[in-house]
Amino acid sequence: MLCPFCKNSNLSVIDSRDAEMGEATRRRRKCESCDRRFTTYERAEGIDMKVIKKDGSKEFFSRDKIRRGLIKATWKRPVSIADIEDLIAEVESKLRDKNLTEIKSWEIGNLVINRLKKLDPLAYLLFATVYRDFDSLADFKEEINKLEK
Repeated sequence: MLCPFCKNSNLSVIDSRDAEMGEATRRRRKCESCDRRFTTYERAEGIDMKVIKKDGSKEFFSRDKIRRGLIKATWKRPVSIADIEDLIAEVESKLRDKNLTEIKSWEIGNLVINRLKKLDPLAYLLFATVYRDFDSLADFKEEINKLEK
């Protein structure tokens, strides 16, 4: 591994601890050359699963794709990156438990959206607008009414 600041490979680990509900290890590192510190995460390689999209095409599961969608939905909301990483870790854990080689995208979406609803209702609504293809204000009103119940 190289220092992200000076690209030197002479690094030391200052601190290690479990992260993402035990699914990863968080390490604080220090570059011996420039004295700057940074954090890395070590986790088991991603899930070896194909996602079947709405149009029938298939692609490999992508943790980053979920992260990007969640970051867009939680933009300017009181949701931390750590909350997002925990949510993704929960979803990955549920997917691993299913022990499948293929899964439909809507199943992954449901896992994400149900956890996001508990985390932040407004972020949930923002995510749902894309995930559930809202076309009109009536779609928003219907979803808001469901949230209020």
